[in-house]
Amino acid sequence: MNSFILRLLFVVCIHFLAAAMSTAATSRPPNIILILADDMGYGDPGCFGGKAVPTPNLDALARSGTKLTRYYAASAVCTPTRASILTGRYPLRFDIRTHFNDDEVHLPRSATTLPALLRSAGYATAHVGKWHLGGLHLAHAQDRAHSIPGPHQHGFDHYLCQNEEPPLRPKLGATRRLYRDGGTCLLRDDTPVTESDPYFRQHLTDIIGTESIRLVEQFHREQKPFFLNIWHLVPHMPYEPGSEPHYRNTGADGLTEDQHCFRSMVAHLDAVIGALLAKLDALGIRDNTLIVFTSDNGGAYEADIGPLKGGKTDLHEGGIRVPMIASWKGRIPAGKTSTATASSVDLLPTFCAAAGVTVPAAANADGINLLPHLSTGTSIADRGPLFWQIDLYPKMQRHTPKPKPYATEVVMEGPWKLLTLNGQPQELFNLDNDLGETTNLLERHPALVAKMAAQVRGFLASPRDRSGFPASTTKGP
Repeated sequence: MNSFILRLLFVVCIHFLAAAMSTAATSRPPNIILILADDMGYGDPGCFGGKAVPTPNLDALARSGTKLTRYYAASAVCTPTRASILTGRYPLRFDIRTHFNDDEVHLPRSATTLPALLRSAGYATAHVGKWHLGGLHLAHAQDRAHSIPGPHQHGFDHYLCQNEEPPLRPKLGATRRLYRDGGTCLLRDDTPVTESDPYFRQHLTDIIGTESIRLVEQFHREQKPFFLNIWHLVPHMPYEPGSEPHYRNTGADGLTEDQHCFRSMVAHLDAVIGALLAKLDALGIRDNTLIVFTSDNGGAYEADIGPLKGGKTDLHEGGIRVPMIASWKGRIPAGKTSTATASSVDLLPTFCAAAGVTVPAAANADGINLLPHLSTGTSIADRGPLFWQIDLYPKMQRHTPKPKPYATEVVMEGPWKLLTLNGQPQELFNLDNDLGETTNLLERHPALVAKMAAQVRGFLASPRDRSGFPASTTKGP
């Protein structure tokens, strides 16, 4: 056999081997990465109109996929939204109406969770960053058999989080060292991180970024599809300098120190996200990875909420409408913008659909699968009303007073949004015509108000699983 034929056979073999590897790779279930910011305003990323600080990596992520401009967190504070992400259910289903303090309340052990569903289908599952769903005291970690559940018990194979037990972490927050000394109170898979660990003296945002990349590399070696749940703490207070060069690069005349720190935190977050995306590209797995970026609630003090009203702890748009980007090369078209209404309760059914996992009826998910809309632009069928409920926070976490009248519930259907206080109608807005919620239409549409108020009352009367609350609590409906 002459050398030409041998070379030809070699080329043909390499071609078929590459084709076989490509087919095998694309036939595997996709990797899924959720990146959650904390207290990021709707208008903070450049791709959502932000001008205060460049976010080139988030902007590139948006260009690679679809940007949702009418996407909502399930609450105006953090814990309820986090519960909705993991369960696909309204926080009310578990009577979670406020952020958890660092005590004994927790996401119920009985909840069907996203990581548990994906793990049962062969996914490796990991959580990195903020938790705030209970079970991360050192005493809990040391005796899981007789304690409340944490990340492992809710379906994560691996986690790296801060120990949420007082007084250590609250003290770091009070002294504005939560990020710079963030490695001093870490729990890795129920084991405290010690001074000998490389993470111990690192900035928390860097820790989360480094650990995320380490896990991607590990999962790639193991050749398993993975779900990586990355819940950053930034740009939540306390406002601290981001690692250099981000603090140095974000200064400007006339800024307060809080404003400067906030901008550096956003720039730092964007850089860490960029490093993760670069790693996916370098490993050749970006095309088979569904990536979603969003925030847990609307913007707090220094955040940019764009044209919206309100902010964190308030149920106007500034408190619940958040940036959302979905990217999956080859499946979600690049450079698209969607105005469809979507919510954090939709993430569980969407991720499960992408993974080919059937959501069991027992999960009682409130969300819908967004994948057909994201991948083909198919209109979302009438999903019916969306609901919110939180306890009344008399003060808004912004530099302006909380808008009045106060509200503790919202029902939204189509362009219409009704805000109620303990079930009593307060304001009605048509968001298509009044994004800034400036004109209260309550008296102009009595029949619509009556219909939507009845929907709220039915929502408030829904059963609630309170097994995540200690028996001593007296919190009622």
